[in-house]
Amino acid sequence: RTLVDAAQPLPARFRALFTLRNLGGRAAVEWISRGFGDGSALLKHELAYCLGQLQDEAAIPVLIRVLEDTAQEPMVRHEAGEALGAIGNPDVLDVLKRYSQDPVVEVAETCQLAVRRLEWLQNNKEQPGRSPYLSVDPAPPAEETDVAKLREILLDESQELFERYRAMFALRNVGGQAAVLALAEALLGGRCCHQRRHWDSAGIREQGWDQGAGLGLGSRTGIREQDWDQGAGLGSGSRPCCLRALRAFAGDEERVVRESCQVALDMYEYENGAQFQYADGLCKLQA
Repeated sequence: RTLVDAAQPLPARFRALFTLRNLGGRAAVEWISRGFGDGSALLKHELAYCLGQLQDEAAIPVLIRVLEDTAQEPMVRHEAGEALGAIGNPDVLDVLKRYSQDPVVEVAETCQLAVRRLEWLQNNKEQPGRSPYLSVDPAPPAEETDVAKLREILLDESQELFERYRAMFALRNVGGQAAVLALAEALLGGRCCHQRRHWDSAGIREQGWDQGAGLGLGSRTGIREQDWDQGAGLGSGSRPCCLRALRAFAGDEERVVRESCQVALDMYEYENGAQFQYADGLCKLQA
């Protein structure tokens, strides 16, 4: 009820959402699916993300409806396509192939990636290794671990997008300052020309945080809607420079940036506080 109550503060709704994701099951899928009529594109994006992470086939019908709904914001439709790929059922290949030609480039690219992920799963008997961040990723990480080679693939726009994503997630898994700088170069250097890649290079640095990352994210936050994900990255950073950037944009004129920073400030408080877990919905029910 907290999740679908628009009168609740957005950070509280996010905590409820991630509690439901952690619980899983059909009831969680049903409640999460109720939120796609909300006015917050940021929240709807995370609804789709969580449905994909659950990998529950019960979520497929609602995700297809969201992908097909051109009245939904591109960032919401894009995440629905990614979630369909994350669930891993090849029955959605025809739908994803159809929307691989969508006029909205973020949606088209995401569906192209989802198709390649499903094809990769069909051609590889072994599932991709478990992410160290417990996430289901749009592409399996590359087997290469040399940061310089991975950086070269990531920045090479002549490479297939799927291979660049594999390099990106391999850089996340390798971690360290050199990997962060390579990701920052992709984000800030104009070498990832579409929003889809900006979102994800910001998002994976949220997972593989390094001290140098805050500077790049803080300088990028002002680019408005396409960079909402970087607010979340700053929230995970636990650095004073992150707090300054988040406070500066918590009143931004673009709703998606403003809301992202508000949620990230709540994440920052959690990262720097004594709370046991971020997804604390059950604790609040018991209280």
